[in-house]
Amino acid sequence: MSNLAIFLRQVRSRSLEHQRAMELLARARLAGQMVSVLRQELDSMVRVIYLLTQTPERRELLIDASVCGEKWSQEASRAKVTDKEMVELAQALQGWTQSVYKFGCAFIHLSGLHDYNDRDPLSQLPTEERRDILEHCRYYHGGPAPAAERFEDLVPYLPRVLEKIAGNLECYLESLENGEVLNANEV
Repeated sequence: MSNLAIFLRQVRSRSLEHQRAMELLARARLAGQMVSVLRQELDSMVRVIYLLTQTPERRELLIDASVCGEKWSQEASRAKVTDKEMVELAQALQGWTQSVYKFGCAFIHLSGLHDYNDRDPLSQLPTEERRDILEHCRYYHGGPAPAAERFEDLVPYLPRVLEKIAGNLECYLESLENGEVLNANEV
């Protein structure tokens, strides 16, 4: 089996697990963990988008590194490919990636947002970030209502957000599988 086939399998397997986890977490109303799952799914998507902007030769090296458990490094140096540069690339394509990724990171790493049962995490964000998250959720997922700007108003829509990210991820995986290349200048 090729490393590409292994990579595709592991990303799809991870995505399916995220979808099953989201169902369980939504039923249990474990909102912080729901956001963490979103962030993990988004991590897969930004990595696949990054791969799609690479030359076929470079892409193969990065996929080989991923399958072997190695960090991705820059082409001309040993410097690590950073999450920041992958997220910025995906942001140019998606328009919502950065705000969801950043919000999700706050739930991956211990932060004040983990106090969401007593302090609203959305109120702790800068106004522009909060507005971006809510507006993207309203536009793509039908809510929350314009007057609803609390985290608890957003939580019921998190499974839909995951569904959207997973759907986008699958489209990008199919592009990767077909050997397509996204021009980084067009992203």
